[in-house]
Amino acid sequence: MNQMLMGAIAVASLIAGLFFFKFWRHTRDRFFLYFALSFWLEAINRFALGLLAGFHEDGVLFYSVRLAAYALILLAIWQKNRPPR
Repeated sequence: MNQMLMGAIAVASLIAGLFFFKFWRHTRDRFFLYFALSFWLEAINRFALGLLAGFHEDGVLFYSVRLAAYALILLAIWQKNRPPR
């Protein structure tokens, strides 16, 4: 059951990434690109967790990938809210 849920979360993250990528193609705003990359990183992380059943999601490797995905979201928000030059 745990692997099925990991797969469902991975597919949902992949679809959310595609959704943001579509907005990036129309607007060329880096905000949407960073969000798409973040969701795709999370999808890869969840796929790996589902395939490697013996590993726990609190491992250093999986946590580092999740940290990078959240860092991309924070970078997107920071760049969107900084004052113009």
